[in-house]
Amino acid sequence: MTPVAVPLVTTTRGPVRGERRADGSVRFLGIPYAQPPVGDLRFAAPVPPEPWTEPLDATAYGPTAQRRPFAEVTTIPEPSVPGAGVLNLNVFTPEPDPEAGLPVLVWIHGGGYVAGSAASPWYDGSAFNRDGVVLVSLGYRLGIEGFLHLDDAPDNRGVLDWIAALEWVSDNIARFGGDPAKVTVAGQSAGGGAVQTLLAVPAARDLFRGALSVSGAVMRPDGPEVARAAARLFTARTGVPATAAALRDLSDDALLDLQDRLGEPGPDREGLPPMLALAPFADGKLIPEPVFDALTDGDAGADVPLMLGFTAHEFNAIPAPGPDGPPVPGLLGAVGLAPDRVESFIAAYAADDPDRLFGQALTDATFRAPSLAVADARAARERPTWLYEFAWESPVNAMAFHCLDLPYAFDLLDAEGVTAAAGDASPRALADAMHRAWVSFVRDQDPGESWPRYTAGDRATMVWDTEPRVERDPLRRVREIWLA
Repeated sequence: MTPVAVPLVTTTRGPVRGERRADGSVRFLGIPYAQPPVGDLRFAAPVPPEPWTEPLDATAYGPTAQRRPFAEVTTIPEPSVPGAGVLNLNVFTPEPDPEAGLPVLVWIHGGGYVAGSAASPWYDGSAFNRDGVVLVSLGYRLGIEGFLHLDDAPDNRGVLDWIAALEWVSDNIARFGGDPAKVTVAGQSAGGGAVQTLLAVPAARDLFRGALSVSGAVMRPDGPEVARAAARLFTARTGVPATAAALRDLSDDALLDLQDRLGEPGPDREGLPPMLALAPFADGKLIPEPVFDALTDGDAGADVPLMLGFTAHEFNAIPAPGPDGPPVPGLLGAVGLAPDRVESFIAAYAADDPDRLFGQALTDATFRAPSLAVADARAARERPTWLYEFAWESPVNAMAFHCLDLPYAFDLLDAEGVTAAAGDASPRALADAMHRAWVSFVRDQDPGESWPRYTAGDRATMVWDTEPRVERDPLRRVREIWLA
């Protein structure tokens, strides 16, 4: 029996040794794309790693910026891996053949910009490799380290990390079988917001050709004044100056404790968005203008094919406060619904499930309405856009909730945690169709003939359900309530 050769690739910084899997594909895990952000580099722009000469063992996931997950159990399994070198990435490839020239999907994980992990089994690239796509997943600085405005440090450090990882892909991915001219950047939740943000970042423009935003979330309002307000609130609540000098030498646990203080509710949060106070913001330099404005009123991403969408019930499971809490109309106003639209919203959704009105409002305000506005604005300018809604309801809770769509898009129905989220009878045809559309989009910048572009004329929208179908303007009531 001929022994299987150990896969070895020499990157621009040094050689890396991966592992060949049972299906024949190859993965390289934990490759550093920047130096560990510690000491003077903790709040600095990412710096390329020091070169090395001996093969780097790339057979285990590298350290993650996540030290504490959102909860003890999360929908997506999100392991935290200790260690300082959190600026690393993973490459899944059919074969590290420099002549292959395969399309590349670069995946940015979600987690509200404060959590999440590129080491999740839900982001395994095996199905994409099977279908001729190289997948790269990356880690980046989170929370305070990635996004808090500091007077003595560059803003949007997490965004700088994304750009550094994409530059690594541009310089190295051909050695792993990918084509640097055929990169699609994709992500879910905060990762979907990252995709939208990168469309608005001039420094990233030449690093990808296509974009795929899954349940994308961006900070609104978004600007330097909001970021400075968050920094002032941080100092007011913790007594610690919002500076790199004051924070640089704190332990991870100490910094996370301070971050928790910033996230607590309270009247002193006035002027800050109800969610995502630590997130990318328009700093006037790296991100010249608010992302939402750049995508709806500006020229950001004008020539970039964009697929975007959301689930039908992203946050519907979040309950409204009990009888002692504020009334529903006030809650709806707090998430951005105009007072003259409150009655229309209640009338539109109360029959579905009155107990989930607040969760539906969060879903619409955070995901569905902003993404619909982006799609409408692009369609009005005839920019290549495809819109979808994932509507298949899990038998676990009768909802199409946040994150449920990912195992279908990645075609990983057997992955850890999928049965707990989707039940034990996931529709195979749905996974086949959805994954096929993603592969087609990454390969051809078009999801296929059965899914037409979203245009101002017919607003064709893919509805991912047991039997996927294209509907004409199925989100009309979202537009009428939130955008009209």
